[in-house]
Amino acid sequence: MRSPRPLPAAIALVGVAAVVAVAVWRPWTGSAEAASGPPQITVSRSQCGQGWTDAKTGRQTIIVHNTGDAAAEVDLVELSSNKVYGEVEGLGPNTSAPMDVQLGAGRYVIRCLIEDTDAITGPSVTLAGDAKGGPAVVAVTKNEMLPPVKQYEAAVAAGVAGLAVKTDKLRGDVDAGNLAAARADWLRAHLAYNSLGAAYDAFGDFADKIDGSDTGFHSLERGLWHNASAAGLKPIADQLAANVHSLRADLPNEQVDPNDLGLRAHEIMENALQFELTGENDQGSGTSLNTALANLDGTAKVLAILNPVLKPRYPDLPQVQKWEARVRALLTAHENTPVDRLNRTTREQLDGAVGELLETLAPVAAICEVRRGS
Repeated sequence: MRSPRPLPAAIALVGVAAVVAVAVWRPWTGSAEAASGPPQITVSRSQCGQGWTDAKTGRQTIIVHNTGDAAAEVDLVELSSNKVYGEVEGLGPNTSAPMDVQLGAGRYVIRCLIEDTDAITGPSVTLAGDAKGGPAVVAVTKNEMLPPVKQYEAAVAAGVAGLAVKTDKLRGDVDAGNLAAARADWLRAHLAYNSLGAAYDAFGDFADKIDGSDTGFHSLERGLWHNASAAGLKPIADQLAANVHSLRADLPNEQVDPNDLGLRAHEIMENALQFELTGENDQGSGTSLNTALANLDGTAKVLAILNPVLKPRYPDLPQVQKWEARVRALLTAHENTPVDRLNRTTREQLDGAVGELLETLAPVAAICEVRRGS
């Protein structure tokens, strides 16, 4: 389970039915050019939401410009429902970004979330017309996310405790020189680790020590499946078990960021697609598909915990469940099969199903993001 790749500094939210897309940064244009372009809204501590003078219903692009001296997040909110219809994150000073929205009749405001400043709400704008509003996110509060985070932290703590038992058994096999048993117990322990799911940041440096490409489980895998001696494997097994116990001891000092929980639901399977379904992580055991199935278990665990937040907010949640079941069926049917032995049809089916699952998982992070001022 590798550490996640960095996210873009800014995103634009086009609603929960669409994938969160990277915003295209544009320099602030001069007034003559601006007059003929999309509406341009000013963001700063003193001018939040100024300039939205020709508001209308329907699909539209609004240019948001930060005239202040600090980075800002900008939300477009419908007041009666507290739904967020558009969002730009990481908007730096003297930069602008497009916000693509689809608005129906209602009363809207721009909410400016600026570093070291309480949420600022701009002037309200009332829209009338027959156009239907697009998908939107019902803002999530920190209090709503705290119970799922606590539940997840408890599940991770229990999982790491079980992992410690399994790595101790694996170490015992190697110490006894029973490498056949060690190979079987390596797989059990490795799958236990990869089913833990979304606790990447909470694991800190232990993630790479335990399951890095050349350390921990993978270093031991390489030796177990390439005729290394028990004596040569003993220091690796000892260090792996020690790192797992150190992780367990350190967990009470670590916390899962509420925003990470929704984000990791997508990243777990993104990493599985990149590292497991390509066979890149395989060091000889041929169990990458087993690992991908464990990753899917981790994703399912996160989704189950987030269900009270997602169910009233995400109409496409049944599609997530549909594609999760499809991926599970394919992986289960080919457990213990090395990736390079899959025929072309099966690989295309797997890649396609995981791709569909990732598409439906993409909005989860935006839906579960804790927003100041919500």
